[in-house]
Amino acid sequence: MLDHGAAPPATEPSAPKPAGASRFSALGRRKPVEDLVAEGGQGEGGSLRRSLSMWQLTMISIGATLGTGIFVVLGEAVPVAGPAVTIAFLIAGLTALFSALSYAELAGTIPVAGSSYSYTYATMGELVAWVCGWCLILEYGVSVAAVAVGWGDYLNEFLNGTIGVTIPEALSTAPAEGGIVDFPALLVVMLAMVFLLAGARESARVNTVMVIVKIAALALFIAVGFMGFKSGNYADFMPLGITGVTGAGAMLFFSYIGFDAASTAGEEAKDPKRDLPRAIMLSLLIVTALYVLVAGVAVGAWNWTKFEGSEASLAAIMNDVTGQTFFGTLLALGAVISIASVVLAVLYGQTRILFAMSRDGLVPKAFGKVDKKTGTPRNGTIIVSVFCALLAGVIPLGELVDATSIGTLFAFALVNVAVVILRHTRPDMERSFKVPFGWLFPALGFGFCVFNMTRLGLSTWIAFGVWMAAGLVFYFLYGMRRSRLATAEK
Repeated sequence: MLDHGAAPPATEPSAPKPAGASRFSALGRRKPVEDLVAEGGQGEGGSLRRSLSMWQLTMISIGATLGTGIFVVLGEAVPVAGPAVTIAFLIAGLTALFSALSYAELAGTIPVAGSSYSYTYATMGELVAWVCGWCLILEYGVSVAAVAVGWGDYLNEFLNGTIGVTIPEALSTAPAEGGIVDFPALLVVMLAMVFLLAGARESARVNTVMVIVKIAALALFIAVGFMGFKSGNYADFMPLGITGVTGAGAMLFFSYIGFDAASTAGEEAKDPKRDLPRAIMLSLLIVTALYVLVAGVAVGAWNWTKFEGSEASLAAIMNDVTGQTFFGTLLALGAVISIASVVLAVLYGQTRILFAMSRDGLVPKAFGKVDKKTGTPRNGTIIVSVFCALLAGVIPLGELVDATSIGTLFAFALVNVAVVILRHTRPDMERSFKVPFGWLFPALGFGFCVFNMTRLGLSTWIAFGVWMAAGLVFYFLYGMRRSRLATAEK
C-alpha cells in the first residue's frame, strides 16, 4: 500500500502491464496507474516538492474559481437569463458537482500533476489523453488570459475612486476593440509568474491571503447590497424563458473552471490521497454558495434590465445602493486582489499539466525541467506566462470565455468516463473516495457536460474544432513518435 504522505521512488517497479499493451497503437497505448504514481514529482533535472496542506489545496481551488463568474461574467449572464441567473448558476454548479465527484475519486486514486490528462492516459489510451491534455491547455491557458482581461476593468475602477485617474483606453483595451494593448491584463499575468517562480509553498501562501480578501469583499457586497434589495426586481423571474436560463448556465460554467486546480497539485500535496478529494469538494461547495448569494443580491439591488448594455459590476451596484463611491472603490480593490488570485492559481495548474505531458514525451522537455533551488518547472512557467500575457493583451474577453468553457466541458466529460472505465478495469484498486451510486453520477456528469456544450454558439464550436485539429496535427507529427511509451516499444 502506498504511503499517503510521499510518492514512491521513481525506480520502484511498476505493476505488470496488460498483455500486449506495448504493442497497442497510440489509440490504445495506456500508461499503468502504478507507473503514473511511481513517477510522481520526478521531472527533468529535479523533483517537485510535497509541501501543500489540505487547507492550501482548498485555497488553490477556491483561488482558481471564485471571482471569475461574479466579478467578470455576471454582467454578461444577467441579460441572457434575467433574475433567473441564480438558477443558471445552480445549473452550472450542478454540472460541476457531478464532475467534481469524479475528479475527487480519481485525484485520490491517481494523485499526480496531470489531472484529467493523466486519468485518461491510464484508462482510455494515449490519443484520448492527448486530446484531453490539449483541451486542458485551452481551459487553463485561455482562462488565465480571459480573467486577466477582466482584472483591468476593476483596476481602473479602483484607480478612479482613489486618485481620480485611469489607465488610458488605448493601453487598457485589446486591438480588436480599438486599443493598442491591454496592458493591465498583461501585467497581472507577469506578476503571477513572479510568485510562481518563487516556489509552490510560497505562491500558495500568497494565494491564501488573496482568497481571504476576496471572500471578505464578497461578504461586504452581500451585506451592503442587501440594504438596496427590492423584491419587485424578481416579479418577472424568468423573462427570457428556460432557453435563456440554460444558455446563461452554459456561459456561467466558465465561473466554475478551476475547482479541479487542486488535482494538478497531486505531486506537491503532503497527503494527496486524503486531502485532494476533500479540497475539491469543499472548494466547490463554498464557491457555489457564494455565487448564488451574490447573484441573488445583485439582481435584487439592480433591476436585471440595467445590466444589458451597461458597464455592470458589483462596484457599480454598491455605488448605486449607497449613493457614494467609498464602498464601490473598496470592492474594486477586493476584485483586483481576488481576480489576481484566479490568474495565479489557474496559471499554476497550467504549468503542472504541461509538466506531466512533458514527462510523458508528448510536449517538449522544456516544460518538464524542474529548478533544483525552488522545486518548480521554471522554464515551463516562463513560457506559459509569456504566452498567456500576450494573449490577454490582444484578445477581447467575450471571445475567450466561450472557448474556455467548451474545452473545459470536454475534459470534464472524459473524466466522468474515466471513472467508469477504471471501476471496471481495476475494481480492487484502493480508493480514498468513491463517487456514490455507482455509474449514475458519472453518467449524469457526462450528460450535463454534453448538454452545456450544445448550448454554446456555432462560432465557439468552429474555434474548438480548429483548436482540436491543430492539436491532432501536433500529436501525429511530434507527440506520437516522441512519447515515452512509443520509444519504449522500439
